Amino acid sequence: MPDSTLTEKQTAILEFISEAQARHGIPPSTRDIQRHFRYASQTAVMNHLRALAQKKRIERINGRTWGLKSGHLATSRFTLPVYGTIPAGLPAMQEQVPDESIEFDPALFGLRRVRPHHVWALRVSGDSMINAHIMPGDLAVFERRPPRAGEIIAALVDETTTTLKRLRYDKGVAVLQAENPRYRDIIPEQGLACQGVLVGVIRQVRS
Repeated sequence: MPDSTLTEKQTAILEFISEAQARHGIPPSTRDIQRHFRYASQTAVMNHLRALAQKKRIERINGRTWGLKSGHLATSRFTLPVYGTIPAGLPAMQEQVPDESIEFDPALFGLRRVRPHHVWALRVSGDSMINAHIMPGDLAVFERRPPRAGEIIAALVDETTTTLKRLRYDKGVAVLQAENPRYRDIIPEQGLACQGVLVGVIRQVRS
């Protein structure tokens, strides 16, 4: 729920500070904030920072940078569920118990303001995506959102088969492309549903 005591811009700046501080361990500089929000000068940045300080949301750290008060700095980590394998199949998330779970930091994958139940993982089987550096045994991490052309997705094909492929369009027709020349393109005949967009891969360390 938005904080009614903050303006929209103050909320955006506070979120930027929070994410940067959680990711790097230190808050961003005023110049970092200026560049991110494309302010012409630091005057507007300082005005927002002073307003946030007056509302007791940030404070001076080491007498220099403005950072979140310790009570407001929340960890971004959460438990990531791992459901089965792909391309062997994708269970319905709301009905299945994950095979395993891992500690996950969305900041490492460049995810911002992500909701835990919108991110999940599957273990990769097969070698159809090896040229995209996705290997058998890897954990493929997905985010629930609409896909864009060129992205790798967990695709439900014709309501029967799930596969991990790159989405492209050929004259308006959706095509699922492997990243291995041994595999042909897949053109859905009855329908295509994206069940998740790949945001990263966690490699299994092999001895």
